[in-house]
Amino acid sequence: MAAAGTAPRRVGFVGAGRMAEAIAQGLIRAGKVEAQHVLASAPSDRNLCHFRALGCRTTYSNQEVLQTCSLVFFATKPHILPAVLAEVAPVVTSEHILVSVAAGVSLSTLEEEGAMVMARGRHAGSSEAEFLQSLLEACGQCEEVPEAQVDIHTGLSGSGVAFVCTFSEALAEGAIKMGMPSGLAHRIAAQTLLGTAKMLLQKGQHPAQLRTDVCTPSGTTIYGIHALEQGGLRAAAMSAVEAATCRAKELSRK
Repeated sequence: MAAAGTAPRRVGFVGAGRMAEAIAQGLIRAGKVEAQHVLASAPSDRNLCHFRALGCRTTYSNQEVLQTCSLVFFATKPHILPAVLAEVAPVVTSEHILVSVAAGVSLSTLEEEGAMVMARGRHAGSSEAEFLQSLLEACGQCEEVPEAQVDIHTGLSGSGVAFVCTFSEALAEGAIKMGMPSGLAHRIAAQTLLGTAKMLLQKGQHPAQLRTDVCTPSGTTIYGIHALEQGGLRAAAMSAVEAATCRAKELSRK
């Protein structure tokens, strides 16, 4: 196992879908690991070709990933993961750091196969957690949370990508309705979301404060806010996160 705070010699991915590709791309672009030191497994070439395009190595053998890499991300579909863990269990050692990015899979399920996992499992120490966090920060914000909050994170951040895309699409369609060309409207909507997110993160403000700052008396924004409130946007967004979280919990129990 590599020392905490340094990139491992090899990073493995069991499952080669979009989540795995995004993590690998982030680690490679940030210089945390070299592409030729990444090994991904999947049963077919359908997704492995994306890893090859990044310069990574690929295999059809899940066990080969464990035998080659000390840090392994499990990015399979949730219902497949238990069988995959049983398959690779014979080659898992105490030197491995195993990370699940499969929604709705509990730590107890992973620990039954001897796996160490962020939420931190019973067998994962502070050095492993800090090491993994330093790597994943190459892909964006990474925080350690209690396992009970993982399903909420899935509902807020994982599913939230789709919720935000739906809102961005709706913003653009409003502009299209008023006469703006489609391509321009979608670009401006996306840029508006990006700029707003940056301001919230950089200033550390509560969203309500930024919203108040741009709402001038009798101005355009407050008229638009009124329309959003009439449409129940706030309640709909809260219900969407609640529904996604509840579904993640259901998957955990299966």
